[in-house]
Amino acid sequence: MKKLVKAGLWVGFSVVVLVLLCNWIVVDTTRSKVYFDLKLLPSTDVGLVLGTSKYVARGKENLFFRYRMEASALLYKEGKVKYLILSGNKEAETYDEPKAMKQALTQLGVPEDAMLLDTAGYRTYDSVVRCREVYGQERVTVISQNFHNARALYLAEHEGLDAIGFAAQDVPEGYSVRTLIREYLARPKAMLDVYVLKPEAGVRETQIFDFPKAAKAFGK
Repeated sequence: MKKLVKAGLWVGFSVVVLVLLCNWIVVDTTRSKVYFDLKLLPSTDVGLVLGTSKYVARGKENLFFRYRMEASALLYKEGKVKYLILSGNKEAETYDEPKAMKQALTQLGVPEDAMLLDTAGYRTYDSVVRCREVYGQERVTVISQNFHNARALYLAEHEGLDAIGFAAQDVPEGYSVRTLIREYLARPKAMLDVYVLKPEAGVRETQIFDFPKAAKAFGK
């Protein structure tokens, strides 16, 4: 019994060390690509806005969503990006992250023909890979909170997409501990996807394109 307990402790310790190591690698290798100051951010034609739900439990506003949309609108208005790919999950007509992002950005003054809706961005991996393989982009600005940008940029670097990140305003400390814990676990999964699993991105989409005039800007 003692041997089993000891072995279990060693396994648990090894898993924790591995998770922490993966997190350190993802953050450290992408640190120089994340921008916090708008003035220092290089301009790109396209911004990739990573999706999240507009509301959290009991219909409360999701601050991750709000700050991400405000950052995206700011980059567009300041000429740091010309077009936005809104990539997120569309599970049903009642849950459509790209549509919600488009509505929010329209209210913030971004014109409809500057936005492209990617409804097959089920995961960050899907959003990154589809940006290159489906929409033909080679260089983009990823727009999300700092903790999320690290993983997205790591995936982009290993999937042939030249990307930089702009950090949207972060939420208050302690706002969503579960989100941060999930991110700690998602980073090792990202490395697993890159080096081992190589999943096919967005295999469930029923419609690839959902945009009017912006098609010309994307070379379609």
